[in-house]
Amino acid sequence: MAHYEEVNVRGYDEFCQAVSERKGKDIFAYFSGDKDASGKSWCPDCVTAEPIVRGQMSHLPEGSVFIYCQVGERAYWKDSTNAFKKTLKLSGVPTLLRYGTPQKLVEEECFKADLVRMMFTED
Repeated sequence: MAHYEEVNVRGYDEFCQAVSERKGKDIFAYFSGDKDASGKSWCPDCVTAEPIVRGQMSHLPEGSVFIYCQVGERAYWKDSTNAFKKTLKLSGVPTLLRYGTPQKLVEEECFKADLVRMMFTED
């Protein structure tokens, strides 16, 4: 059994609910463009980054939470007033962040397994 909890959500409201239900836990969130029926995201960088991020998840801290969040369709994401950009200050997808800290990997940074592993292992 995994030593962390994985939660899959779509949209800002579901993300906020997942976070609020897990207050006090170490939360890592991965934001990706929505996937189509075949499971492929509209965001090519997200397609590249996901297996790299998932490949490092064994390094997640004991008892932590990994939230996989689909941010919506491309048109919604491109709107500069969407809640992810306005409230969470996301600038691009994919983004991997440690919730409640300034630690964040954006776009091509998520392609680097060593950076992902460092985020999961550093206090």
